[in-house]
Amino acid sequence: MILETYPRRRSSPAGARDYRAYVVGDIHGRLDLVEDLLTKIHAELELRPVSRTLLVFVGDLIDRGPSSAQVVERLRTYRRAGVQPIFLLGNHEEILLRILDGESALITRWRWFGGSECLQSYGLDPAKLAGLGEEDALEIIRAAIPRDHVEFLESFVDSYRFGDYLFVHAGIRPGIELEQQSQFDLRWIREPFLLDDSDHGFVVVHGHTISNKVEERPNRIGIDTGAYRTDVLTALAIEGDERWLMDTRHTKVPAVSKRKEVPASGSSGTSSSPSSASGSLIARLYTKLAKLGLPVSRR
Repeated sequence: MILETYPRRRSSPAGARDYRAYVVGDIHGRLDLVEDLLTKIHAELELRPVSRTLLVFVGDLIDRGPSSAQVVERLRTYRRAGVQPIFLLGNHEEILLRILDGESALITRWRWFGGSECLQSYGLDPAKLAGLGEEDALEIIRAAIPRDHVEFLESFVDSYRFGDYLFVHAGIRPGIELEQQSQFDLRWIREPFLLDDSDHGFVVVHGHTISNKVEERPNRIGIDTGAYRTDVLTALAIEGDERWLMDTRHTKVPAVSKRKEVPASGSSGTSSSPSSASGSLIARLYTKLAKLGLPVSRR
């Protein structure tokens, strides 16, 4: 899926025109962190409105954390005026869908790397399933997971182009055109992607590989901060040629002087005191975020 591309990437990458995107890292069953981060994103949208917003999830909504089923239901039913959610398929969703499609031999492996917690969130006892044959276990799993959850996961895409950025779950294989990338690499790759420093023609924003903090390099930005074990779920915000970070621990906002104000409905878009208006807007944002218990620092 593509939202505006440029014939040649600029020295400073930019998102699609007239859009803001929030790209959320791997959630892994942490509904509490999802709610926290959404609250902060919504607060920023309220105080810094923009005409069109994308809310992108890079995959791995499920497994490892305690609330996979609840995360799926929350995001499946997510609605907010002016916000378009985009969901990318992670390797954990891939495994679950393959199991539900009949690959019952994957159940044991899946339980080992996070599937047990997912099963518990759907009301199943993994220990009891372990004592069953693969086909019997598969039938119980199929019966426990609602069909609308399965259809939701099946609707996820593998990549999303946003101006000079490409959003994927895991990464890409260097030297291969985007149209020729395999689903396996988009969902599973680590090396050689992580160590490659070549210009891909876009900046890859990805999850999948956990880092202690957001890993920002000229050709890629890794935003999986290990939410299920660190309590830190991260979002990268992109608007024009600016980007900033938000997470469940703290938020960074870009310098006020670089922000473009969005006129209120019916306004001419002019102001007798732009700097005063910007300062007032930021003051309101800081006040709002402070009420949420969120320390704020400028980028």
